[in-house]
Amino acid sequence: MSFLALSNIQKSFGSNRVVHNFDMEIEKGEFVSFLGPSGCGKTTVLRMIAGFENPSAGTITIAGRNQNDLKPNQRNIGMVFQAYALFPNMNVFDNVAFGLKIAGLAKAEIQTRVMEMLKLIKLGHLAERYPYQMSGGQQQRVALARALAPKPQVLLLDEPLSALDAKIRVSLREEIRLIQQTLGITTVFVTHDQEEALSISDRIVVMNAGRADQIGTPFEIYNRPATRFVASFVGTLNVLAATVVDPAAGTVTIGDQTITLRESIATMAKGDHLHLALRPEAGSLAEGARGDTALVGAVTSSHFLGSVIRTRLDVAGTVISFDTFNDPNTKPPAVGDHVTLRFAANDLLIIRD
Repeated sequence: MSFLALSNIQKSFGSNRVVHNFDMEIEKGEFVSFLGPSGCGKTTVLRMIAGFENPSAGTITIAGRNQNDLKPNQRNIGMVFQAYALFPNMNVFDNVAFGLKIAGLAKAEIQTRVMEMLKLIKLGHLAERYPYQMSGGQQQRVALARALAPKPQVLLLDEPLSALDAKIRVSLREEIRLIQQTLGITTVFVTHDQEEALSISDRIVVMNAGRADQIGTPFEIYNRPATRFVASFVGTLNVLAATVVDPAAGTVTIGDQTITLRESIATMAKGDHLHLALRPEAGSLAEGARGDTALVGAVTSSHFLGSVIRTRLDVAGTVISFDTFNDPNTKPPAVGDHVTLRFAANDLLIIRD
C-alpha cells in the first residue's frame, strides 16, 4: 500500500480547471519531483497535499488516513517555500525551534532536537545568527531544518532553490537529497528545472496543463518520453519529420534519405507522416562509430563548449543538433562540410501525442 496517495484529484478556480484527474501513489521514503513549466498545476497539487487548497474532487491520503478535511497544522507535513520565510526577529536556533515550541515540547527536548537539525544542515556554529546575517543558501538550509524539526510524515518543497545562484543550487540540491535519504522521509519536490529533477529524484511527474503527462524514473522520462511535450521539455531534442514508405518493413524517409525504424509502424499506411525524436548525444561523426543508421548533411554551425562540441547539421532542410565530446586530437567539422551522422535506430523515438 502506498504511503501518500492522490486519487482522481481535481482543482478548479471558478470555471477554470487547473488540475485534471491527477492520480499518484508515492511510497514511504520516496523522493518524487513535480516538473513542468509555470502554470502547469504542479504547485497547486503541492498546496492541496499541504492543505492550503482543497481539492474540488478526489481524495488525498497519508498512511491510509484521509487528509481532505484536515487543516494544514493537522497533517504532520513539513513545507519549505521558495522564499525562505524565516522570522527576521528570531535567530537561527529560535527559527528552527518555533514549531517545537508550538507543539509544547519540553525545553530540554527542544534544545536536543534543534541541535540535531543544525548539525544535520552543518550550521550548528551559526545558531545565534539572524537571517539578515546569512547567505541565501544558509537561510534555505535553516528553513529546511525548521520544516524537519517536528519530524513530519511528508516533506514538501516548493521550488526551494530558484532564488539561489547556479553554483549554490547544485550543492544545496545534493544536500537536500542526502538529508532526505538519511532521514528516509517521503518528499515531494516542485521545480521547473529539469536538471534538478533528473539529478535527485526517485521518480518524476512531468506536468502539462494540469495533467500528468508521464510518471517515471529519471532514466525512463529522459530516454523513453511518452508524449511530444515530455520529449521536448526534458532535455534538448531534435524533432524530425518523416514519411512512411513501407509500414511492414518499418522504413521511412527523412527528406530524400531512407532509414529503418526499430519501433513498429505496422498500423500506419504508406504516405503517412510522423515525427521522430533524437537526442543530441545519440549521434557521432566518427568513422568507426557504432550505429546501424546514418544521415548525411551539411554542417551549418559548430560551437566549442569546452568538454563538448555542439554541431548543427542540415539534413534535407531539417536541422539536427548533436553533441560530441571534445577530442584535442580531432579537429571539429567546418561549416559547409558534408558529413555522415551515425546513430542506433533504437535511439529514434516515435513521438505519440
